[in-house]
Amino acid sequence: MSVAGRVSQRLTGRVTRLRPGRRGSQRRRSAEDERFAERFAQQWAALRSERRAEEPVSIGAGESNYAPARVPFGVDLAAAWSWRLLLVAAAGYVLARGIAMFAVIVLPIVIALLLSALVIPVVELLTRLRLPRGLSSLLVVVGSLAVVSLLLTFAGQQIAQGANDLSKQVVTGLEQIRVWLRTGPLHVSDSQLNAYIASAQDAVTSSNQQIVTRLTEVGTAVGHIVAGFFIVLFGSYFFLSDGRRIWSWVVRIFPRAARERADSSGRIAWTSLTAFVRATVLVAFTDALGIMVGAAILKVPFVFAIGVLVFIGAFIPLIGATLSGSVAVLVALVAQGPLVALLMLLVVVFVQQLEAHVLQPFLLGRLVSVHPLGVILAIGCGVLVAGIPGALVAVPFVAAANAVVLHLADSAKAAREAQDLPVGDPPG
Repeated sequence: MSVAGRVSQRLTGRVTRLRPGRRGSQRRRSAEDERFAERFAQQWAALRSERRAEEPVSIGAGESNYAPARVPFGVDLAAAWSWRLLLVAAAGYVLARGIAMFAVIVLPIVIALLLSALVIPVVELLTRLRLPRGLSSLLVVVGSLAVVSLLLTFAGQQIAQGANDLSKQVVTGLEQIRVWLRTGPLHVSDSQLNAYIASAQDAVTSSNQQIVTRLTEVGTAVGHIVAGFFIVLFGSYFFLSDGRRIWSWVVRIFPRAARERADSSGRIAWTSLTAFVRATVLVAFTDALGIMVGAAILKVPFVFAIGVLVFIGAFIPLIGATLSGSVAVLVALVAQGPLVALLMLLVVVFVQQLEAHVLQPFLLGRLVSVHPLGVILAIGCGVLVAGIPGALVAVPFVAAANAVVLHLADSAKAAREAQDLPVGDPPG
């Protein structure tokens, strides 16, 4: 029987026993009511205790049914590296897209930085001579601009003076090629030659729309070059005069805990960049001088202009001197014939081998500490990403990054060694 049934049965029996009684005195009734209330309270307490005994409530803790997934350590490590590499690649892609969007500004700033690394010793020398740094920077920028303008002026005058003779030699060379095509092993007839020439003329005259498009692109490129020229000028001046303050502002962008390492890394990168630019200028001068001497001995025209072109092209390591030296080979072919062109090609190859096996290992290898394979890969990646400007910037970027990585690794090693020293022992 349930608890409620038992309580109902006991109360019903009590009421049944009280019904047939007669009225007693008020005092007796009160005493009976008190005894009834007391017994009722006792019975209710007993029923509650019985109920608790019959229906115990217990909350016990057992073993968890959660079991983490068991992944092999190699898979876990590969997954950790993979998602981090994906994040780094995504960040690099976003950064590259941003740089490409502002390439008209970024590339002149990079060129100004390279030029500043080249001429900063002159500014330091003028500063030690009691000249204000701003005035020293202005004099160096104006002087550098004057030197470059003078070189280009001399090269342009030489090209202008020899243009008529070269054009006559080009006409003569084309006529010799035409005679060789008719009398040589190909036996091309005059009608076939005329047909080829006519088709070439038709191809040129029928592409007027493409010519207009190209002219528009050239006009836009000229505008970008003019804007970039002024950015290079102003950027070089401010890098030379206020470089320390600019770098201090950049360092303050980093978190406080990383500012010391950021400052030291930036100074190491600047030292590596300065060494790279100086070594590159020396290599470029050697390449230009060697090809100029060979061209002068072979009596190839435009010797000075060829030297200036080789000097500029040699700033692209390993392949710049060869590409710019091919112009000397073409000029020799037009002006002096195939034999002189072959000799000029040998001169260019010799200079390129001298650069690759002597100048690059002894200068760039020791000053910058970049392996030739790293240089080649950097140039290839730079060409794929940004063309010739990318090839120009890739090697100094890799050199600076390599110097920073080595510096941070040495700093971390020194910090670990300092922590492992016994207490009281001086470092070193």
